[in-house]
Amino acid sequence: MAEPGAAVVGLGRAESGGGADGAGAGPLLPREENGVDGRAIRVGTRRSQLARIQTDSVVTMLRELYPDLHFEIVAMSTTGDKILDTALSKIGEKSLFTKELENALERNEVDLVVHSLKDLPTSLPPGFTIGAVCKRENPLDAVVFHPKNCGKTLSLLPEKSVIGTSSLRRAAQLKKKFPHLEFRDIRGNLNTRLKKLDEKEDFSAIILAAAGLKRMGWENRIGQLLGPEDCLYAVGQGALAVEVRAKDQEILNMVSALQDADTVLCCIAERAFMKHLEGGCSVPVAVNTLLKDGQLYLTGAVYSLDGSDSLKETMQTGVSYPHQNEDGPNDDVQHVGITAKNVPGRAQEAAENLGVELASLLLSKGAKHILSVARQLNDAR
Repeated sequence: MAEPGAAVVGLGRAESGGGADGAGAGPLLPREENGVDGRAIRVGTRRSQLARIQTDSVVTMLRELYPDLHFEIVAMSTTGDKILDTALSKIGEKSLFTKELENALERNEVDLVVHSLKDLPTSLPPGFTIGAVCKRENPLDAVVFHPKNCGKTLSLLPEKSVIGTSSLRRAAQLKKKFPHLEFRDIRGNLNTRLKKLDEKEDFSAIILAAAGLKRMGWENRIGQLLGPEDCLYAVGQGALAVEVRAKDQEILNMVSALQDADTVLCCIAERAFMKHLEGGCSVPVAVNTLLKDGQLYLTGAVYSLDGSDSLKETMQTGVSYPHQNEDGPNDDVQHVGITAKNVPGRAQEAAENLGVELASLLLSKGAKHILSVARQLNDAR
């Protein structure tokens, strides 16, 4: 779990204005009508700059699709935004960046919620579904170096250089790959973490998601991209998801136009892998997916906290199926929390089965023991 943004989109007019983005608007109101035409759509967001940028990107797509709708933005904080002195893996809450947003969705105060997909647990609360997964940004991790280390790579940093990351997954892989480095937790949104890096001497570099840096316009700060040979990425990393009430057909139909089929299939496989392993933020689980020529390739791995013990395997399956008319009782079947109306159902099934089979293979080789020990050691830290 990382620091990506989340936004809430809801129907119902603001009680008071407060500028183009709706700052200062009154409380969110329950939606009284099912119709979306001509009504204001309220867009709530986490307060970080990245959250606002991610929200704006989704709203821009919705505006292009539905030019007659008006959008207002309302900022809100989540539990993960408020707890800044504890590593995410120690908090033990699966919905750190989503609970408050889902509460608003449940109360009919909003109609859809935009999340970073990697923040969403593989099992959603009853009554909710992911109605769209947007086209994925670069899912790789990136290294941002302290200005004094500009031009270096991790392998060239001096012995015992301190690297900042709040991710057990990143630390476990990089400890094994770069044993001369030390790793320390760092919290806060992207702005805060970059400030901690640049203005102090505590860290030689920090590890962040490349997608967030690119969305912020900070690609020039990326000193090194970590490919699969160095660091597999988090499940769902780089993708934005739109969560809705599962029975709200009108909104589900509306957001399904945002769906990116390739991203959906990759993320279904990744989430199925994670779910079958019973993984999460408190254990190091990592993936890499590739969809090419109708074949979906999934690499999955589990690690001990120090990276000394690990299991990694790759499997593939065909996902090239025609889109058939699947209206009827099974037209809204969920696959690891995702309802993808515009993606062939058989392709989604194949992707989910791939994730389950890869997880089963790792479990047969001892993954459960590795993850159990990792969880116990993390709890004891």
